[in-house]
Amino acid sequence: MPPARNTRGNRDNRRPGGPRRTGRPQDLVRRTAFDVIRAVDTRDAYANLLLPARLRDRGLTGRDAALATELTYGTLRGRGTYDAILALCSDRELRRVDAPLLDVLRLGAHQILATRIPPHAAVGTAVELARSVAGPGQSKFANAVLRKVATRDLDGWLAIVAPEGSDETTRLSVAHSHPKWIVSALRDALGPDRGEIADLLAADNARPRVTLVARPGRAEVAELLEAGAEPAPYAPTAAVLPEGDPAAIAAVREGRAAVQDEASQLVALALAAAPLEGRDERWLDIAAGPGGKAGVLAAAATERGARLLGADLQPHRAALVRRAVDDRAGVVVADGTEPAWKPGAFDRIMLDAPCTGLGALRRRPEARWRRGPGSVPELSDLQRRMLERALAALRPGGVLAYVTCSPHLAETRVVVDDVLRGRDDVERLDSPAVLASVAPGLAGLGDGPSAQFWPHRHGTDAMFLALLRRV
Repeated sequence: MPPARNTRGNRDNRRPGGPRRTGRPQDLVRRTAFDVIRAVDTRDAYANLLLPARLRDRGLTGRDAALATELTYGTLRGRGTYDAILALCSDRELRRVDAPLLDVLRLGAHQILATRIPPHAAVGTAVELARSVAGPGQSKFANAVLRKVATRDLDGWLAIVAPEGSDETTRLSVAHSHPKWIVSALRDALGPDRGEIADLLAADNARPRVTLVARPGRAEVAELLEAGAEPAPYAPTAAVLPEGDPAAIAAVREGRAAVQDEASQLVALALAAAPLEGRDERWLDIAAGPGGKAGVLAAAATERGARLLGADLQPHRAALVRRAVDDRAGVVVADGTEPAWKPGAFDRIMLDAPCTGLGALRRRPEARWRRGPGSVPELSDLQRRMLERALAALRPGGVLAYVTCSPHLAETRVVVDDVLRGRDDVERLDSPAVLASVAPGLAGLGDGPSAQFWPHRHGTDAMFLALLRRV
């Protein structure tokens, strides 16, 4: 968990609806982090969507915004580890601690154990926050618990809550703050490379870099580099922004470039590069929202005289796709599990199927606490139905990309195997080879025919790709 600067935030001027006045003015930076964490818990909000809006609304910029961001994401990532430590420091079972107070304790534990904020200041600000959200009596409890937390550093606590020699899955779960079912699923997905599991879990807890896409035909990578970005290692459309606000770059503000993970760019480029037989005019992106891959595909299609149709079941997500593709593609609201298109109508199809999101835990750390193993069968059933419908819409000789932002075997290889079992009209293309043709030097994707990206190997989301061709 990366350290944060020892910075106190701006003070809340008692806006209507804000926390009540206490003896000292409320710390707006920490209050902002707390409010986002509570929204994640109570209404399934996404931190990566809500936090930027809260920072703007409250006028937090520069170091204050950076600290609020670190406290929010660090607390969400480290929740499992902090809960194990807090349980030893509390005379109450954590399930009996009021939820808002427990989030204050987690926030305080993160400041104490994983930032450069001095422990006395971390305890003091957390106690002040507890007084504001839970009252004076609960603030005394918070003070007692967090003072115990501050008696050891993180390594000292890990030696107690995740000791060497204990059950490996439990130890990794606590030490790297992942539910045990996710640790097991990721280890299985690594297969013969399961010895890399600790590196993978650690990568999930690292702050992700900001990767930009220069949408082909609308922006050039050189323009992003001139604006302060650095070359990305793989995708010819990508650049990495080491610091600063992406919206400060003109191409991003104008929609000609955007924030997009490098693996997300590469799977779209791979679909565009995959060899097909016959015409190459009609492309389809199913479940296209919010439009990252559609933006790349629409530009690539336009360059070769083809036309992309983007589709999403949710109207608000379809609206995001329209914004991403500009006037280079059509966009419709449609259900990917229904026969919405004529059989064999399309030459290239992108199916980025809804999934658990286990491949994007760096950017959406709350996802690890939001879903349980019971969600996997429901999602894998949906993925199979969507893949079957997508293959029906693909003409003989055409190519389909089945993509998930999850490495879970039940959402990746098992889905493809189940759908193709007994069929002789679909062949699997060598996805790593196609990706290497797009990004020379890209390796570590597996032995094929499918490809799996990994955060600890590639610095990307753990995205899965299977390229399939109708015969």
